[in-house]
Amino acid sequence: MATAPAAPSAHPDKIDAAVLKVAGVVVLGSIMSILDITVVNVALPTFVQAFSTNPADPLPYSTVAWTITAYTLALATVIPLTGWAADRFGTKRLYMLALTLFTVGSALCATADSIGMLIVFRVLQGLGGGLLMPLGMTILTKAAGPQRMGRLMAILGVPMLLGPIFGPILGGWLIDHYSWEWIFLINLPIGAVAVGYAWFALPKDRPEPSESFDVVGMLLMSPGLAAFLYGVSSIPGEGTFFSAKVGVPATVGVVMLVAFVLYSFRPRHPLLDLRLFANRNLTVATVTMFLFAASFFGALFLVPTYFQLVRGELPVDSGWLVAPQGVGAMVTMPIAGALADRFPVGRIAPFGLVLIVGGMFALTQVTADTSYWGYLIPVLFVMGLGMGATMMPIMTSALKTLTSHQVARGSTLLNITQQVASSIGIAVISVVYTNMLAQKPLAGPAIASWRNPSIADQIGGPAGVAQGLGQAADAFGDTFLVAAVLVTLTLVPALLLPRRREPSHLLDDVSASAAPSDDPDLRAANRVLH
Repeated sequence: MATAPAAPSAHPDKIDAAVLKVAGVVVLGSIMSILDITVVNVALPTFVQAFSTNPADPLPYSTVAWTITAYTLALATVIPLTGWAADRFGTKRLYMLALTLFTVGSALCATADSIGMLIVFRVLQGLGGGLLMPLGMTILTKAAGPQRMGRLMAILGVPMLLGPIFGPILGGWLIDHYSWEWIFLINLPIGAVAVGYAWFALPKDRPEPSESFDVVGMLLMSPGLAAFLYGVSSIPGEGTFFSAKVGVPATVGVVMLVAFVLYSFRPRHPLLDLRLFANRNLTVATVTMFLFAASFFGALFLVPTYFQLVRGELPVDSGWLVAPQGVGAMVTMPIAGALADRFPVGRIAPFGLVLIVGGMFALTQVTADTSYWGYLIPVLFVMGLGMGATMMPIMTSALKTLTSHQVARGSTLLNITQQVASSIGIAVISVVYTNMLAQKPLAGPAIASWRNPSIADQIGGPAGVAQGLGQAADAFGDTFLVAAVLVTLTLVPALLLPRRREPSHLLDDVSASAAPSDDPDLRAANRVLH
């Protein structure tokens, strides 16, 4: 039977001014969300100093790291809601609401006078930030059509590339010249401009409710994750897993997550469609993404902390020192994206992971006087090269063989996997680091002597400080070793990624499904792709 000719595209081939106007809104929102993650990384030592009531007994890093974990966990919570909420309320209205929520959350973070209050406000901020990226993808797809998404993804990749480079530098500069509150206050004028720009640039759309919301799934997954992570993060303070403060919430969390997995196969439109794991490529890519994100992003927040605590660098200087990692990613990400269209992902991603494994093992050798230009900066650059060559190919592999009505749900599954893995990785690595540091008796006082020189006399003067800083560096090295082992395990599923070219079913499925369908997921996909 002859195949009907393809319908003419409603979109011009070139990127026109109308699409660029919409892309500007999305890029501005993405910059706010991504910069906020990297900006806070350099502020963790400052939070320890600002919120510790007793300088002799500072807050454990596992507690302070919740300022990052809570944000990423909130992101993971709202990502599954995005598709349903966009259909229910409209993308323009929801995007403006997300920008407002993020901006208000930023303002509240700047008013926090305790670490607990800051963590709560970071959750609010993360709820807005979590909506921005998936909504931005939906808005861009509608504006450009599928045939121009590759070029627009390059535009959307700008904040993803620049965030790791300029986020730590901006955060460090604001802390050094003003105060930690300004890393949040800076979002207020940007947010106000973004809301006004969105109102002007985004086209009006009509809400078209397409499916019911999985309330039971949400009530099982989100509290379950929070309880589990809270239990894990309490280990350093309690000293044992068998403490009630650790075991009870961790066990409750595991039970709720198991119940969520079992329940997710019952509703027609679950919060996370675990049935998609029947697709081998998606399963392998998801496992690879989980291990990669947990190990890599878990260790990533320690790098600026090492520069500040062990080397005595100012926050802005630590930001400049971690920038080579972002530069490395900027080099390889567009190359890896182009190669993923021509070669099987299984022949690309493992090479990126090998670079990360090598870099992570190199970080296990850090000392209190490791050379910057002769060792640390090249290592971070190589790890950046590996990151850029790994993330986009893995996501491409996962989504490429899904049909059009599965892509939205598959993308949600991948995004939430990355965010949850990052949250778990940060919690686990911060616990490991806190325990390693607790085993070094001179490390804490030596670190404190950077800000209070009188402490140096209590640990034997300059010789005691040097010994303590050496112990602190050993704690970082031991923690990086744990992360290196975890990221090495990522090579196992990565070697199972497709090593032969496989056709994409997306456009074929869209053409075949041009007729009206009773499947709301398919109707939603057709609205986006056509």
